[in-house]
Amino acid sequence: MGPLPRLQIKRVAIIGAGSAGVAAAKYLLSEKFFDTIEVFEQRDCFGGIWNYCAADQDDEVSIPQTNPFQPLEEPKWQKTDVKIGGDGMFRPHFSTPMYDKLETNLPHSLMKHPDDPSLQEHQLFPTRETVLDYLSNYATEVKNLVKFNTQVTDIRVTNREGQDIWLVHIRDLFSNKSREEEYDAVCVANGHYSVPTLPDIKGIEQWNSDNPGVIRHSKFYRNPAPYSNKKTIIVGNSASGIDIAFQVGAVAKHPVLISQRSDSPLTFAAPFKEDLPQIQEFILSSSMRRAVRFADGRVETDIDAIVFCTGYYYSFPFLSSLEPSLIETGDRVQHLYKHLIDMYHPTLAFVGLPSKIIPFRTFEGQAAVVARLWSNRLELPSMQEMENWEENLVTERGSGRPFHVLLFPEDFDYHNEMVDWACKARDTQLGKMPPKWSDQEYWARERLLAIKISFAEKGEGRHNVKSMEEMGFDYRAWVKEQQHFENIDTLH
Repeated sequence: MGPLPRLQIKRVAIIGAGSAGVAAAKYLLSEKFFDTIEVFEQRDCFGGIWNYCAADQDDEVSIPQTNPFQPLEEPKWQKTDVKIGGDGMFRPHFSTPMYDKLETNLPHSLMKHPDDPSLQEHQLFPTRETVLDYLSNYATEVKNLVKFNTQVTDIRVTNREGQDIWLVHIRDLFSNKSREEEYDAVCVANGHYSVPTLPDIKGIEQWNSDNPGVIRHSKFYRNPAPYSNKKTIIVGNSASGIDIAFQVGAVAKHPVLISQRSDSPLTFAAPFKEDLPQIQEFILSSSMRRAVRFADGRVETDIDAIVFCTGYYYSFPFLSSLEPSLIETGDRVQHLYKHLIDMYHPTLAFVGLPSKIIPFRTFEGQAAVVARLWSNRLELPSMQEMENWEENLVTERGSGRPFHVLLFPEDFDYHNEMVDWACKARDTQLGKMPPKWSDQEYWARERLLAIKISFAEKGEGRHNVKSMEEMGFDYRAWVKEQQHFENIDTLH
């Protein structure tokens, strides 16, 4: 197969004005090539997933929840003191996994955008409120490109003179009026934390029916108060599971039981918890109250609460008509080259799909590549090479959840690969370019869990900690120490 045809792109739509969408908009804008860049955001503000909304009784997930093909989420209307639009003082809000006392699992020195260090003025692991303000300020440059309170309901592709044309159906949430717009390219940047996954474990459906309210998904966790003095199981050992375990562990009956399917690089020791294997069965028995059996045969009874921190499906209901289909099981997105470009529709890109990454910098690396591809300063490899890349990764990782997971150092390697690719573009003086990860950032990433635990152990004093050095994690001192040891080895 020969090279792909040259792209003819002047009008671009971006779905989502969270951190990924803003990065895409900034990098596309910096090309000074496109006639139209429009960003559609269903909320009334920037920030995406970092927007908090209180959970209510309607915010529940079916148990089990194993279907990625869910309809678009309808807004819930929240009263506000400021008139946003339409006829009343209400704003649309959509559920996110944000909880009351959430702090990032990344230090601000790694999390920040490279060209905006202001995040470092705050505590080392910033609060959700700080991150939301930071993202809102960072997006000021592209605010004029954004259509807020606008939901993308459907995207269809048609071919015109050998070029894909994207028909984007949008709905104004205040007027409820819909219209269709045409674009030459679409960048999907709306995240992947909307459709929860909650496994179908033996007996779970009937057990939940018999014990309503005991099982919840972490998407709807907001604070530890409901778990006070309760026997609690946390299912999953991802970053959110560990953070929720810390919070619940401060008030729940000890030990908090942590059920995990596999070991995690984030696993930690703590006196309030006990690690157990995955739940094998929800026991339906009149002789045992609220009982579960674990994979090692152990049975626990009188369970008061179970929080499933089991992640989310990839789900794009507005792209359901696209062929070949992007979603099969919801565990990954199919037919993408480098987790980024639809190889069969190269004017469709996805910024922000990989998980276990340092998000903001990774989004910038991806956006730099997309902007240069679509302005024809960079070329895609042949179709055969792109298909081989996906096939090889499936062979290596399988076609399930691990496909898009980039555990350290893969996350750093991936971003640096994106920068290297972007650097191959013609007219190198044009556009924005993020830096690669430095040796110091690599060093900090390698010690991330130890830094986070040390920060958490500060208790309330952590709010005054603004640097890793304050907790003894000093890169320059470490380098000097290494040089000292090398000198000693040389003498011997």
